[in-house]
Amino acid sequence: MAALPELRGSSHRIRFDDNAACALLFGQHHLNLARIEQKLPVSIVTRGNEVFIQGQDDTDVRTAAVVLEDLYGQLKRGREIGREEVDAALRMATDGDEDRQPDLAVRTDRRLVAPRSPNQARYMRLMERHDLVFALGPAGTGKTYLAVAQAVNLLKHRRVDRLILSRLAVEAGERLGFLPGDLKEKVDPYLRPLYDALEDMLPEGKLQQRIESGQIEIAPLAYMRGRTLGNAFVILDEAQNTTPAQMKMFLTRLGENSRMVVTGDPTQSDLPAGTMSGLVDAVGKLEGVAEIGFVRFDRTDVVRHPLVSQIIQAYDAATPVMGQ
Repeated sequence: MAALPELRGSSHRIRFDDNAACALLFGQHHLNLARIEQKLPVSIVTRGNEVFIQGQDDTDVRTAAVVLEDLYGQLKRGREIGREEVDAALRMATDGDEDRQPDLAVRTDRRLVAPRSPNQARYMRLMERHDLVFALGPAGTGKTYLAVAQAVNLLKHRRVDRLILSRLAVEAGERLGFLPGDLKEKVDPYLRPLYDALEDMLPEGKLQQRIESGQIEIAPLAYMRGRTLGNAFVILDEAQNTTPAQMKMFLTRLGENSRMVVTGDPTQSDLPAGTMSGLVDAVGKLEGVAEIGFVRFDRTDVVRHPLVSQIIQAYDAATPVMGQ
């Protein structure tokens, strides 16, 4: 791909070298280009494998060019491009983030997982560099999904021997004896989001095989007590529902050559009123430790349905944030 000289201050022309890739880049009925025009005050016209971008502001024109070049590069690396990928490229380009390098993407057996916002890019870098990372923020920001992708990738490349994914089996209590059924029937509904993420990364047969071999373990938080978790990637999900004692117990399981990721939304605690969240308590105590990574997501990082971000904004505007 080669970019030709600019036509004038608020115009840009790009020539791509693969006509077939251009068709995928533009999208059916040029929907991908229309999405960029919807988000940026620019006009995009194509002629064969050339793209002409026009706008009143040179920054907007250059941003659109960066987005198109980024998406074209993703296509050449084998990724499919749709609305979500276009929105992700727009988020990255408009933020001016430096962490858009393709090496941040991780490939699992079923898909290539790449950051879709600057905070997600930072999160993936922190998981590479730190043995313990806290990820805080609302639903839909990729906290758990990206952690599972990173864990599966490290297991695939034998940088860890096993994956351990945990959350409270029953919010704020884990009172399993009060639930009907055997142990698996009791805990599976609460661990379902972790299974869902893993099923997105691994074929069904391989996932079951790894669970049966012990390479992947999905367990209630109570099952972590008394263990030392070595050579493992350990994820604690929905950590806002832990007590300080439970959080301390979990964090002190960290063993040799292991990594931990703790995810949660401090504004969505199911703990009884007046009970300190173990997540909030741990962040307050540990945020000054240089070897621990922290990332805070907000509604701009939401990568689910576009309405989710607006729902979060509406609730934030109407409800005081817990713990503040």
